[in-house]
Amino acid sequence: MSAPVLKFSDYAPKPAEFSLLSAELPGQRPQPIGVLLLDPSSNNLYVRLRRDWHTIASDEDTEVLAELEDDLNAKAREMGGDELLRFLEENASATLRVSDREAVTARDFDKTLNELYRLHVPARVLQFRTHLPRFSLAVAAGPFLTNPEDIQAEEWVETPPDLQLDEDMFIARIQGHSMEPRIPDGSLCVFRRNVVGSRNGRLVLVRNSELADDNQYTVKRYRSEKAVTEDGFIQTRIRLESLNPAYPSWDLDPEEEKYQVIAEFVRVLE
Repeated sequence: MSAPVLKFSDYAPKPAEFSLLSAELPGQRPQPIGVLLLDPSSNNLYVRLRRDWHTIASDEDTEVLAELEDDLNAKAREMGGDELLRFLEENASATLRVSDREAVTARDFDKTLNELYRLHVPARVLQFRTHLPRFSLAVAAGPFLTNPEDIQAEEWVETPPDLQLDEDMFIARIQGHSMEPRIPDGSLCVFRRNVVGSRNGRLVLVRNSELADDNQYTVKRYRSEKAVTEDGFIQTRIRLESLNPAYPSWDLDPEEEKYQVIAEFVRVLE
């Protein structure tokens, strides 16, 4: 079966609208708690709310607010995104309020939602619970690997709620087109150091010690082949593969030391 043909319209920005959801909790001033992003062409509503409820609300309110994102998503599926936004606009309560809609364009609605959330919602940093540290590639591939507790992050970036975090994870920006379309040029990506188990088939962050600056670092798919011997298995081939066929892949000498696998790719954030 031939691959589907992508049209220019698949990549073109689409008009969209977003609103900020704010809450006025007892004894506090109104504050933004999330972003509602509407795709008018599909009537889908993308919702992202903060998760640090226990830092701004009572235990009783925290229980209610923790269910709010799922509740809004369910109502958007039932009613339609535009209809839900209209309902919220017309029925603002003393606690929850929706701002006027603002126009925006989006190629990737999840990515745009995350960008708007980071811009407008001042969530509390909960290290390795809701946020991960962002490093330059040089720091991620050096000091963070050996002494992570002594390294100061450039910033702490809040991650989507479906991503389970641990202290081996970090964020770095990847430049280049060799892993497109899965990893677009300039993407902010999540990685996990201390890669365990077989690397075969995984996307990994690799350092080439013979190059300088950020040219040292690349993400590639790791492929290995093994042969059975009397003593077990031996690697007969290691290959670093680009996903973009316009860029080269190459075989490694198993004894070659200039290449170092730094971390495993987890996902693109934005």
